[in-house]
Amino acid sequence: MKNILVLGGSFAGMTAAIEIKQHLKDMAQVTVIDKRDEFIFNPSLIWVPFGLRDKKDISFKLDPVFTKKNITFKQAIIASIDLKYQTVTTDDNQLFPYDYLVIATGAKLNYASIPGLDPADGFCQSIFTYDDAVRAGDEFDKFVANKGGEVVIGAVQGASCFGAAYEFLFNMVYQLKKHKLDKVSPVTFVTAEPYLAHLGLGGFGMATQMCNFMFKQSHIKLECDSEFKKITQNKIELTDGRVIPFKYAMLTPGYLGVDPVRALTDITDSNGFVKINDYYQANGYTNVFACGVAISLPASQPTKVPCAVPKTGYLSEEMAKVVAHNVVASVKGEKLTAKNPGEIDAKCIMDAGNNGIIMTADHFLEPRAHAWLIPGPEAHFAKLAFEKYFLTTHKMGIV
Repeated sequence: MKNILVLGGSFAGMTAAIEIKQHLKDMAQVTVIDKRDEFIFNPSLIWVPFGLRDKKDISFKLDPVFTKKNITFKQAIIASIDLKYQTVTTDDNQLFPYDYLVIATGAKLNYASIPGLDPADGFCQSIFTYDDAVRAGDEFDKFVANKGGEVVIGAVQGASCFGAAYEFLFNMVYQLKKHKLDKVSPVTFVTAEPYLAHLGLGGFGMATQMCNFMFKQSHIKLECDSEFKKITQNKIELTDGRVIPFKYAMLTPGYLGVDPVRALTDITDSNGFVKINDYYQANGYTNVFACGVAISLPASQPTKVPCAVPKTGYLSEEMAKVVAHNVVASVKGEKLTAKNPGEIDAKCIMDAGNNGIIMTADHFLEPRAHAWLIPGPEAHFAKLAFEKYFLTTHKMGIV
């Protein structure tokens, strides 16, 4: 029986673990390690600051799901990974040997890159963990009580999750109108992107034109090619001298590989993400695979201010399916499948409060044969429906 260890229980890790166990059955012992004991549906965090969701609406416990699938779950922080001796050590000094390793650890939020960026002790908000989204909600309530003011939403240099910034931006505009604060709360979108809706992808079909229309309709001011210097009380300073005032700000940070993965310098890039081949194997290790946000995915084109490539939940799950196939093939001595992440199809919904855009393409990265975008209120309802569908099926262990 092979010992297969999956690091991470979110989109990529859960999918990989369940798919591997489903196909190998008694041929493998599958163990998942995650620092959290629950799955959080991150796409819904955009609604938490506005009181539209709380934790029970968008989360479920991991252990019952994995137990149902005969997968061992260990809640612990990963302390170290030893690729030579094929072991992982957790913070309680427990040693986990493996025959095959799947790195699906996600990322570490790089708040330290810019003074004042960290919502815990800085001056702006974040929505990239549940606790941060709750804090952003507390600050939004104060903002409303104080009758509004300047709002800044955006993404700093090195960010990759641009979609969440746009979604939060349009949801904020919607909420300002609901609270009758839109006339006294000018909104500015400040981004490292070279142009509107670049998204770290070099654009996506007609997204730039559609977002430009939405910006004009909502009187949103745009600041592109923005490199952040520091954030102080009610003020953002950019490296080119631009100063942008705010009463409420939410900024997307950059990502780093998590600490124990970043320590594996022979298989990671400068930001600590795992460099993989088209089989999702880590460079030089045929029994070590990586998928999801943990992989290194270089930008397809250089930008004046660094913009990283986003790795969505859908993309993470599709990568995990390729990894699962290749782990199973490795165990059975069968042929592995090659599929570059950029060649995976794209599916995404950008919510805008009571509106939005459904986005789909044949390839995640260029070159693409098509990139279709469908704007309208149906996008908002599609996201609501998908949230319920995803949480219901994954609670049952259906990936």
